This record gives sequence, C-alpha cells and structure tokens, in this order.
Amino acid sequence: MPANRREVTLRFLAEPTDVNFGGKMFGGAVMKWIDLAGFACASGWSGSYCVTAYVGGIGFERPIMIGSLVEARAQVVLTGSSSMHIAVDLYSRNPREAEWARTTTCLIVFVAVDEAGKPHPIPVWVPETDADRLLADYAEDMKTQSKQMEAKRACWLAPAGTAGSDQPYR
Repeated sequence: MPANRREVTLRFLAEPTDVNFGGKMFGGAVMKWIDLAGFACASGWSGSYCVTAYVGGIGFERPIMIGSLVEARAQVVLTGSSSMHIAVDLYSRNPREAEWARTTTCLIVFVAVDEAGKPHPIPVWVPETDADRLLADYAEDMKTQSKQMEAKRACWLAPAGTAGSDQPYR
C-alpha cells in the first residue's frame, strides 16, 4: 500500500573522498545525492520501485565545501499515469553554523514499475497552494521543452544516410 509521502529530506556529509580539483564537491557526487533523494521521494509517493527516466533543469548555484552538511529536499510536483516529476533542492551549511544556503536545483522524472519492469499506475497528486501550482507549471514547461529537445536529439542521432543525419553534432 503506497504511503503517498510527497516530500523527503536526506542528509549527507561532504566527504574528502568526493573532492574535485578545485577543492569542492564533484558535480557527480552532487548528482548522486539528487538521484537518491528523488528516488526516495518517488518510491514513497508511488509505494513501488521507481526508475529514473529524465534529469533536467539542473542548476549548480554555488559550490559545496568539503566537510559541509548537505540536505537534499525532494518533493512531488507533477504526476502522470505512471510518472512523477520530482523537484530536488540541495542546501549546505557548515555543521557548526545554523544557516542553510541553496546550492543546487534539479527536476527529475521517475517512473513507477512493477516486478516485470513495466510502468504501472500511481496516485494522482493535485497542487494545493500557489507555490505548488508554480512548481507544477514549471514541471509542465520542462516536459514540453524536453519533448522538443528529444525531437532534435533524434535527428542528430539518426543513422548515416537517413533524414537528419547531416546535422553537425553527430
């Protein structure tokens, strides 16, 4: 039975093993945290295993310093028949201080799947506040842009000798 929890918060420590050449967190480690929080949120909402279908709109606003406490806040912002758009914001702070600062934002789409790996229906989420509606509108806009980009991508990746294969970014 689904728990239908809309929000999840996970906390991590920015460890020295994840340092980049600039002395801050690797972007890949940050993206892993985003995916983990998104997965926990999607699974909590759907009550089932979920797979990542799309990651977009990622914005790295400020670096995360090694030794920082990091909080990944994920929430459902739009649902489809089997998919969920999850907004994830990362915040960090020095563990000896109280003030959090947003470092990263992202929108991820997860799909709930059954034991055979096939998509299955999920509960509908309905925005309740103005802030909810703004996030849902943002997710809808990102969905439209994603479809447009996927159409362009299909042309760029077309096999040689087919329509679209003369694109410059092959």
